[in-house]
Amino acid sequence: MTTPPTTQAHLSRRTFLKTLTAAGAVGIVAAGGYTLYEFAPWLDYDQQATYTRRPLAAEVNRSAPPLYELIRYASLAVNGHNTQPWKFAIKENVIEIHPDYTRRLPVVDPDDRELWISLGCALENLLIAARATGHAAEVIYPDAEDMIRVNLMTDSPQDDALFNAIPLRQNTRSEYDGKPISAAELDLLKALPQEPGVTARFVTSPAEREMVIEYVNQGNLSQYTDTEFVSELLTWLRFTRKEALAALDGLYTRCSGNPEVPRWLGQMFVTGTDSQQQADTDAKKLRSSAGALVITSESEDRTAWVRAGQMYERTALLMTSLNIKSAFVNQPIEVASLRSEFQSAMGLDGNLPQLLLRFGYANGMPKSLRRPVEAILV
Repeated sequence: MTTPPTTQAHLSRRTFLKTLTAAGAVGIVAAGGYTLYEFAPWLDYDQQATYTRRPLAAEVNRSAPPLYELIRYASLAVNGHNTQPWKFAIKENVIEIHPDYTRRLPVVDPDDRELWISLGCALENLLIAARATGHAAEVIYPDAEDMIRVNLMTDSPQDDALFNAIPLRQNTRSEYDGKPISAAELDLLKALPQEPGVTARFVTSPAEREMVIEYVNQGNLSQYTDTEFVSELLTWLRFTRKEALAALDGLYTRCSGNPEVPRWLGQMFVTGTDSQQQADTDAKKLRSSAGALVITSESEDRTAWVRAGQMYERTALLMTSLNIKSAFVNQPIEVASLRSEFQSAMGLDGNLPQLLLRFGYANGMPKSLRRPVEAILV
């Protein structure tokens, strides 16, 4: 759930010309071929993203709704690097959410903490969609088994603004407009029901925000000088529409506000990312935000991680319904040597930081893609 490097800042005219000169005629021909291909009208990324987020099928309101549609809404949840690390199984009126360890991030998430948080986000979407379509749900958390089990029972449909926000939610990684959110909206966010053992700590004062920025800076300096981290990030970056549409996963550069470039050129920029410049970019984005939010838990286990994911997704959906954008800045939590320091500096006492995000007002960005339900069923 790390912010991809802002390659656009490195794409100066001088740098680009030097790159083309070094690449030679072969590179120029490749770039030309890329340009012709990438602007082909049949490569409609936005149409695919819209289709992924289409409203639930009408049949979902009948007495025997197709559970595929609930799974599709679950898959629209946030997840690290858009790896979509989940598999779903349907057994009569039971939906199981399984971890897909083939999509884990061993460098940035060696303990699979963020993977299980991602499953918690998917669980929250599933529960909200189930309630909206006439289901009560019983959740069996992964204390004993390596999965989440959701038992569904027929119930009356419940109206929920969070349900309507599911297809609209996104991590908006751009700069924000610097305006504070209103006290009334902040009160609504603070009043959200919390998961057992999970808390939401809002950061809105300038002094505390600068403290957060300092730890994000340190995290960036650590991560972007780690060749294994950069290599893992490159695996999940999609530099062109062709790559994004072929994989239906990963971090598409346009979703981060960066230009499309051929992979060879994008890899050159990412591997050459200056860690201090990346830190400065994220600091600027944080200062443009209305505040930050730390999601914490009392314990460190799979159930706590899942519940932290539920709390985040619930908050992000309410923010979406209020037209408030958000994006992760998890570096102080992902870098193991910083996590306990960050916990102490933020006065979290015995509560363990699980997620860090910034929030505020901004224009929307292109939305990420998702694999179809058929590809994520066991």
